[in-house]
Amino acid sequence: MSSFGAFDRAMMRRALDLAARGLYTTTPNPRVGCVVTSKEEILGEGWHEKAGGPHAEVVALEKAGARAAGATLYVSLEPCNHQGRTPPCVELLVKTKIGRVVAAMRDPNPQAAHGGDALAAAGIRFERGLMEDEARELNIGFVSRMTRGRPWVRLKVAATLDGRSALPDGKSQWITGPEARRDGHRWRARACAVLTGIGTVKADDPRLTVREVDTPRQPLRVIVDSRLETPSTAKILEGDKVLVFSAKEGSLRNAEVVRLPNPNQKVELPKMLEELARRGVNELHVEAGFRLNGSLVREGCVDEFVVYLNPSFLGDGAQGMLDLPGFSLLESRLKVKILSLDRLGEDLRIVARPA
Repeated sequence: MSSFGAFDRAMMRRALDLAARGLYTTTPNPRVGCVVTSKEEILGEGWHEKAGGPHAEVVALEKAGARAAGATLYVSLEPCNHQGRTPPCVELLVKTKIGRVVAAMRDPNPQAAHGGDALAAAGIRFERGLMEDEARELNIGFVSRMTRGRPWVRLKVAATLDGRSALPDGKSQWITGPEARRDGHRWRARACAVLTGIGTVKADDPRLTVREVDTPRQPLRVIVDSRLETPSTAKILEGDKVLVFSAKEGSLRNAEVVRLPNPNQKVELPKMLEELARRGVNELHVEAGFRLNGSLVREGCVDEFVVYLNPSFLGDGAQGMLDLPGFSLLESRLKVKILSLDRLGEDLRIVARPA
């Protein structure tokens, strides 16, 4: 294992901060930042802004110029060694005569062809593992798609203190306050796709677009609609084309319908995730009703929960957060690990993952 010093950590911290600038823009590519240094002086830095654009290493090396020879390059993801929309970064690093490359983590893309090994074979000192956990979290969706063949699924729920997410008729606008709703749009903006179910479409008629934060792109909007009941006047069908997963053949206005039936004539949810990954979806943000939420959880499709709790009560007649079967033993209950707990206005936000 390499021994990294304080300067190494500071530069990787900078590379990760640069990578985060692409939080809303790089899909389906990973978020990557890069810093080139020599004798503890920054010569150049950059980040990958969008698919098809220059990689972070290219931007940083261009700014460093001829001084990059013999320098150290810090990058949040292992440099690629394959031809995609842009040439391999490894070739440029060798040509530039970089002396040392420090990567936070390996590239999980099997096509990346272990760029670090190619650098080492070319006589460039290659080290990795510095702040790897943070780098992985920044690209958790990309890692999921590359290693599991499915996106990272984040389930967002807004509920009262007694765990109620909607009135008996399904209406839920608005349980939480403006600060929590704005934060919810930030989660939407970083996702590649936002998914809801036909129940929510009928009850709330959402647009499912990002509006509360600035973003240069809108995520793909996805509906789970087994019987193709989405009204032709639904707001979600306005604007960019919508992707609809159904159990039956048919068509909808301004939508691509994909038929994926399971034996119960519902949508085959794991297959749906595979199809979304095939389309380049790294992070899937779910804002649905308690029935679809429960189905996703029961079928092992949820990786993370973002739960907003409002200081109010709706009572037993209202809808819950998840449609799950009752457990006869406490030991059988679904357990989660809380990652963070924050206050947003009057509401609490809990981020948790299955334990």
